[in-house]
This record gives sequence, C-alpha cells and structure tokens, in this order.
Amino acid sequence: MGQAAIHTSYVETIEQYLAQLERGDVDAICALFSGDAQVFSPFLGWMGPRPFFEKVRDASGQSQIETIDILLSARNAPRAVGYFVYHWQLKDGSMVHFNCADVFDFDAQGRIACMTIVYDTHPIRAEVGNKYG
Repeated sequence: MGQAAIHTSYVETIEQYLAQLERGDVDAICALFSGDAQVFSPFLGWMGPRPFFEKVRDASGQSQIETIDILLSARNAPRAVGYFVYHWQLKDGSMVHFNCADVFDFDAQGRIACMTIVYDTHPIRAEVGNKYG
C-alpha cells in the first residue's frame, strides 16, 4: 500500500471514530482499535478502549463533534491527529465545550494501537468534576 493510500486510510479511520464517538457507539468505536490498544485520557489515565468508551458513554448525553482538521505525520510515522471541538453533553444535561486533539498511533494493519487525548483540563474539571461516576 502506497503512502497516499495509508494516509487516506488514517483519515477515514479518524472520521469513522469521530462519527461513532458522537453517536456513542462503543462497539463501532472499539472495532477501530487493535486487540491490545490503549487510550490515554487526561481525566482517567491509561485504559483499554472498551472500558474507556463505556465510561464516556455512561457519563454522556447527546454530544456533538465539530471536526476542525485531521493532521498527518510530517515524518511518515503511522500517526495522525483528529482536531475537533467537543460539544459534550453530560448525563445531567449540562454542556461542556472544548477543543481536543486525539493523537492516533496505528498498527501495521491500520488499526488504532494507541490514542492519546490532549486538551486543557483546567476549565473542564471545574464543570465536569466527578461526573464520570
């Protein structure tokens, strides 16, 4: 597979991920990850994808994702970044809006091997508190 096809695959995977995150479809999200993948959350630390996205789903209402861009590695690493505004509705109906960058590292099969979530937690912690439960 050529570099252009690989980059297209990464973009498509991230677009699928963001669409499924907005829907809260844990099974569809987890299908994008390798079997031993890990997710790093500024709130929750390192977790497997299923427990992490189940926590997100259980803490969320109807959220919206506003994609800003998808950025590809300038060094031809198997990595890309989804940059978006998360309009996150919590279970109690309150809304939190923040810019987020999810850094995706892909395995040789094009599945997500590691995802690192990056955002400024200071203003969000004041609103979210312990609503992950």
